Parts: sequence; C-alpha cells; structure tokens
Amino acid sequence: MTLVRWDPIKNLVTLQERMNRLFDESMQRGESVSMDRGTWVPPVDIYETENDIMLVAEVPGMDEKDIDIELRDNVLTVKGERGMERTVKEDSYHRVERTYGSFSRSFTLPQTIDSERITATTKKGVLEIKMPKAVKARAQQIKIESDGAGGEKAESGPK
Repeated sequence: MTLVRWDPIKNLVTLQERMNRLFDESMQRGESVSMDRGTWVPPVDIYETENDIMLVAEVPGMDEKDIDIELRDNVLTVKGERGMERTVKEDSYHRVERTYGSFSRSFTLPQTIDSERITATTKKGVLEIKMPKAVKARAQQIKIESDGAGGEKAESGPK
C-alpha cells in the first residue's frame, strides 16, 4: 500500500476555484441572459447492442418539430430549442431554475453504421436514435466443419 501525504491547502484551493467558477457563471448568466434564455445541454446515454448503436437523450417539454437530427461525414448532430411557456408574466416569477434556449450536440459515429436505416423516436420527453450496424460490421459466429479425417476413428470391422 502506498502512503499518500495529505495536503489540506491543496483541497482548499481546489474548493475555492470551484466556488469562484460557480459564482462567475451565475453572475454572467444574470447579466447577459434574460430569464427565458439560458444554456442547456440535454444529457445523453450512448450504448451498443449486438445489432445497433443507441443514443438516448432527455428532451423534456420538446416536440419532434423542435428537434433537428443530421448526419454528415459520420458526425451525428442533434439540435433543438426549448422555449419558455408564456402562460405567466415574466415579472410574476419568484424563481426560474429550468433552463431554456437552443442546444447542439455532435457525436462522431463509427464507419460501421448503416446510415440509410437510422431511426428516431420520442416518448415521454426521451429522444431515442437507433443506428443499425452494417451487416458486415456485426460479429458472426463461424462454425468449424470437419472433413472426417480429424478426430474421428473409423471402425475397421466386427469385433
């Protein structure tokens, strides 16, 4: 086991840097961004199955018409804009924690994607993009056939 020396000053400096960054970001947001505009990035999960690569993104409160998906040079780009509902006057809000505005996320895909068969669906605020792998890129099990001369013993006659 390796002995590691604890440096309490280093931990305090790191904490101070984080707090300064948080304070700076909140001040910038208050000065340059109005209440209905913010920056947000929908969280994304990407995973692989035997036949597909799946991208799942949280896009609550957005319709299909608010989202644009584009594939160019094996880069998948998901863009959209979530607007603030104007059912309440802006000066009536006490607190606004949800973020609104436009977003853009880009992901480099492997060459093995069959771009002609990509599909996208939304359900309950979740965008799911299914990217099928090309048939040649899928793992295949290859069966070994025997020619009969290998490990089998031939019978030579009655015993």
